[in-house]
Amino acid sequence: MRRPRRPGYRPAVAHTYPPLNLEIRTPRLTLAGASDDLLERLVPLVRAGIADAAPWPFDDPMSFYADSPEREWRWLRGIWAGRARVSPDAWRLYFAVLVDGVPVGMQDLIGTNFTWFGTVTSFSWLAPGRRGQGLGKEMRAAVLHLAFAGLGAREAGSDAFVDNEASNRVSRALGYEPNGTDWDTRRGEPAQIQRWRLTREAWERIRRADIDVIGVEQCRPVLGLG
Repeated sequence: MRRPRRPGYRPAVAHTYPPLNLEIRTPRLTLAGASDDLLERLVPLVRAGIADAAPWPFDDPMSFYADSPEREWRWLRGIWAGRARVSPDAWRLYFAVLVDGVPVGMQDLIGTNFTWFGTVTSFSWLAPGRRGQGLGKEMRAAVLHLAFAGLGAREAGSDAFVDNEASNRVSRALGYEPNGTDWDTRRGEPAQIQRWRLTREAWERIRRADIDVIGVEQCRPVLGLG
Protein backbone atom coordinates (compact mmCIF):
# COMPACT_ATOMS: atom_id res chain seq x y z
CA MET A 1 0.00 0.00 0.00
CA ARG A 2 1.34 3.43 -0.94
CA ARG A 3 2.01 5.75 1.98
CA PRO A 4 0.02 8.99 1.87
CA ARG A 5 1.80 11.94 0.30
CA ARG A 6 2.67 14.67 2.77
CA PRO A 7 1.35 18.16 2.15
CA GLY A 8 3.95 20.63 0.93
CA TYR A 9 4.26 24.16 -0.40
CA ARG A 10 2.25 24.91 -3.52
CA PRO A 11 2.20 28.33 -5.22
CA ALA A 12 -1.15 29.71 -6.31
CA VAL A 13 -0.13 29.18 -9.96
CA ALA A 14 2.45 26.73 -11.26
CA HIS A 15 5.57 28.40 -12.58
CA THR A 16 6.53 28.27 -16.26
CA TYR A 17 10.13 27.49 -15.26
CA PRO A 18 10.26 23.87 -13.97
CA PRO A 19 13.03 24.29 -11.33
CA LEU A 20 10.72 26.66 -9.43
CA ASN A 21 8.13 23.86 -9.17
CA LEU A 22 10.57 21.39 -7.63
CA GLU A 23 9.76 20.21 -4.11
CA ILE A 24 11.40 17.77 -1.73
CA ARG A 25 9.29 16.83 1.29
CA THR A 26 10.39 15.12 4.48
CA PRO A 27 8.43 14.56 7.70
CA ARG A 28 10.00 17.72 9.16
CA LEU A 29 10.32 20.19 6.28
CA THR A 30 9.86 21.03 2.61
CA LEU A 31 12.45 22.31 0.15
CA ALA A 32 10.59 24.45 -2.41
CA GLY A 33 12.05 25.99 -5.55
CA ALA A 34 13.11 29.51 -4.54
CA SER A 35 10.66 31.66 -6.49
CA ASP A 36 10.78 35.45 -6.12
CA ASP A 37 7.80 35.21 -3.78
CA LEU A 38 9.72 32.92 -1.45
CA LEU A 39 12.86 35.04 -1.72
CA GLU A 40 10.86 38.05 -0.54
CA ARG A 41 9.69 36.02 2.44
CA LEU A 42 13.33 35.15 3.21
CA VAL A 43 14.54 38.76 3.12
CA PRO A 44 13.70 39.41 6.81
CA LEU A 45 15.89 36.44 7.76
CA VAL A 46 18.74 37.77 5.62
CA ARG A 47 18.26 41.20 7.19
CA ALA A 48 18.40 39.73 10.69
CA GLY A 49 21.16 37.19 10.03
CA ILE A 50 24.24 39.35 10.44
CA ALA A 51 27.33 37.23 11.13
CA ASP A 52 28.76 38.60 14.38
CA ALA A 53 30.42 35.55 15.93
CA ALA A 54 32.62 32.63 14.90
CA PRO A 55 32.56 30.37 13.00
CA TRP A 56 32.51 32.98 10.22
CA PRO A 57 30.89 32.16 6.85
CA PHE A 58 32.46 32.16 3.40
CA ASP A 59 33.05 35.41 1.55
CA ASP A 60 30.01 35.08 -0.70
CA PRO A 61 27.05 37.26 -1.76
CA MET A 62 25.03 35.24 0.76
CA SER A 63 27.39 35.99 3.65
CA PHE A 64 25.82 38.20 6.27
CA TYR A 65 28.54 40.58 7.42
CA ALA A 66 27.12 44.09 7.14
CA ASP A 67 23.78 45.63 8.04
CA SER A 68 22.84 47.51 4.87
CA PRO A 69 20.38 47.26 1.96
CA GLU A 70 23.37 46.55 -0.29
CA ARG A 71 23.80 43.19 1.45
CA GLU A 72 20.23 42.18 0.61
CA TRP A 73 20.60 43.40 -2.96
CA ARG A 74 23.82 41.43 -3.44
CA TRP A 75 22.13 38.33 -2.06
CA LEU A 76 19.18 38.66 -4.46
CA ARG A 77 21.39 39.46 -7.44
CA GLY A 78 23.54 36.42 -6.69
CA ILE A 79 20.51 34.12 -6.77
CA TRP A 80 19.01 35.73 -9.88
CA ALA A 81 22.35 35.44 -11.69
CA GLY A 82 22.72 31.81 -10.62
CA ARG A 83 19.23 30.93 -11.83
CA ALA A 84 20.01 32.49 -15.23
CA ARG A 85 23.25 30.57 -15.81
CA VAL A 86 22.01 27.05 -16.49
CA SER A 87 23.59 24.55 -18.88
CA PRO A 88 24.60 20.88 -18.83
CA ASP A 89 28.06 22.12 -17.74
CA ALA A 90 26.93 24.21 -14.77
CA TRP A 91 23.71 24.69 -12.82
CA ARG A 92 22.55 25.60 -9.34
CA LEU A 93 19.14 24.81 -7.89
CA TYR A 94 17.97 27.13 -5.09
CA PHE A 95 15.44 26.02 -2.49
CA ALA A 96 13.68 27.77 0.35
CA VAL A 97 13.53 25.61 3.47
CA LEU A 98 9.98 25.62 4.87
CA VAL A 99 8.91 24.34 8.28
CA ASP A 100 5.11 24.29 8.66
CA GLY A 101 5.00 26.59 5.62
CA VAL A 102 7.33 29.18 7.17
CA PRO A 103 10.70 29.93 5.47
CA VAL A 104 13.64 29.30 7.81
CA GLY A 105 16.63 29.18 5.44
CA MET A 106 17.94 28.00 2.09
CA GLN A 107 19.44 24.83 0.62
CA ASP A 108 21.17 24.77 -2.78
CA LEU A 109 22.30 21.92 -5.03
CA ILE A 110 25.13 22.63 -7.48
CA GLY A 111 26.17 20.58 -10.49
CA THR A 112 29.36 21.14 -12.51
CA ASN A 113 29.88 18.98 -15.60
CA PHE A 114 27.14 16.79 -14.14
CA THR A 115 26.40 14.96 -17.39
CA TRP A 116 30.05 13.82 -17.47
CA PHE A 117 30.86 13.16 -13.83
CA GLY A 118 27.55 12.95 -11.97
CA THR A 119 28.93 14.97 -9.05
CA VAL A 120 27.15 17.60 -6.99
CA THR A 121 27.91 19.90 -4.09
CA SER A 122 25.57 21.67 -1.68
CA PHE A 123 25.33 25.00 0.12
CA SER A 124 22.93 26.01 2.88
CA TRP A 125 22.10 28.45 5.65
CA LEU A 126 19.56 28.60 8.44
CA ALA A 127 18.11 31.50 10.40
CA PRO A 128 20.04 31.82 13.69
CA GLY A 129 16.96 30.98 15.75
CA ARG A 130 16.46 27.67 13.92
CA ARG A 131 19.96 26.25 14.33
CA GLY A 132 20.73 23.39 16.67
CA GLN A 133 17.36 21.68 16.03
CA GLY A 134 18.47 19.03 13.54
CA LEU A 135 17.13 20.96 10.55
CA GLY A 136 20.55 21.25 8.91
CA LYS A 137 20.86 17.47 8.71
CA GLU A 138 17.26 17.08 7.55
CA MET A 139 17.52 19.59 4.70
CA ARG A 140 20.85 18.14 3.53
CA ALA A 141 19.29 14.66 3.54
CA ALA A 142 16.42 16.05 1.46
CA VAL A 143 18.64 17.62 -1.20
CA LEU A 144 20.81 14.48 -1.34
CA HIS A 145 17.67 12.47 -2.08
CA LEU A 146 16.98 14.78 -5.02
CA ALA A 147 20.57 14.40 -6.22
CA PHE A 148 20.84 10.61 -5.99
CA ALA A 149 17.27 9.35 -6.38
CA GLY A 150 15.95 12.14 -8.61
CA LEU A 151 18.90 13.11 -10.79
CA GLY A 152 21.06 9.97 -10.68
CA ALA A 153 24.14 11.52 -9.08
CA ARG A 154 27.21 9.34 -8.53
CA GLU A 155 28.84 11.40 -5.79
CA ALA A 156 28.18 14.41 -3.55
CA GLY A 157 30.72 16.73 -2.02
CA SER A 158 30.56 19.26 0.79
CA ASP A 159 33.02 21.80 2.19
CA ALA A 160 33.12 23.61 5.51
CA PHE A 161 35.69 25.56 7.44
CA VAL A 162 37.44 23.25 9.88
CA ASP A 163 35.99 25.12 12.87
CA ASN A 164 32.40 24.91 11.57
CA GLU A 165 31.58 21.89 13.70
CA ALA A 166 27.84 22.04 12.99
CA SER A 167 28.31 21.60 9.22
CA ASN A 168 31.07 19.01 9.61
CA ARG A 169 28.92 17.06 12.08
CA VAL A 170 26.08 16.93 9.51
CA SER A 171 28.45 15.55 6.88
CA ARG A 172 29.72 12.83 9.21
CA ALA A 173 26.19 11.88 10.26
CA LEU A 174 25.06 11.49 6.64
CA GLY A 175 27.89 9.13 5.72
CA TYR A 176 30.36 11.50 4.05
CA GLU A 177 34.04 10.64 4.33
CA PRO A 178 36.88 13.17 4.75
CA ASN A 179 38.31 14.12 1.37
CA GLY A 180 41.31 16.31 2.14
CA THR A 181 41.56 20.01 2.93
CA ASP A 182 41.60 23.24 0.95
CA TRP A 183 41.61 27.00 1.51
CA ASP A 184 39.08 29.79 1.06
CA THR A 185 38.58 33.27 2.47
CA ARG A 186 36.28 34.73 5.10
CA ARG A 187 36.32 38.38 6.05
CA GLY A 188 39.08 38.70 3.47
CA GLU A 189 41.44 36.32 5.31
CA PRO A 190 42.51 32.77 4.32
CA ALA A 191 41.11 29.88 6.36
CA GLN A 192 41.34 26.11 6.03
CA ILE A 193 38.43 24.06 4.73
CA GLN A 194 37.57 20.42 5.39
CA ARG A 195 36.35 18.68 2.25
CA TRP A 196 33.87 15.78 2.36
CA ARG A 197 32.80 13.09 -0.13
CA LEU A 198 29.67 10.91 -0.23
CA THR A 199 29.52 8.12 -2.82
CA ARG A 200 26.29 6.71 -4.19
CA GLU A 201 27.07 3.38 -2.53
CA ALA A 202 27.45 5.03 0.88
CA TRP A 203 24.22 7.00 0.36
CA GLU A 204 22.33 3.81 -0.60
CA ARG A 205 23.23 2.30 2.77
CA ILE A 206 21.44 5.11 4.63
CA ARG A 207 18.81 5.91 2.00
CA ARG A 208 15.53 7.00 3.55
CA ALA A 209 12.06 5.86 2.49
CA ASP A 210 10.21 8.87 3.88
CA ILE A 211 11.33 11.58 1.42
CA ASP A 212 9.22 12.61 -1.59
CA VAL A 213 10.53 14.44 -4.67
CA ILE A 214 7.96 16.32 -6.79
CA GLY A 215 8.52 17.82 -10.24
CA VAL A 216 11.91 16.30 -11.00
CA GLU A 217 10.99 14.78 -14.38
CA GLN A 218 9.91 18.17 -15.72
CA CYS A 219 13.15 19.69 -14.42
CA ARG A 220 15.57 17.21 -15.98
CA PRO A 221 15.50 18.68 -19.55
CA VAL A 222 16.31 22.13 -18.14
CA LEU A 223 19.53 20.67 -16.72
CA GLY A 224 20.40 18.88 -19.95
CA LEU A 225 19.53 15.45 -18.57
CA GLY A 226 17.20 14.33 -21.36
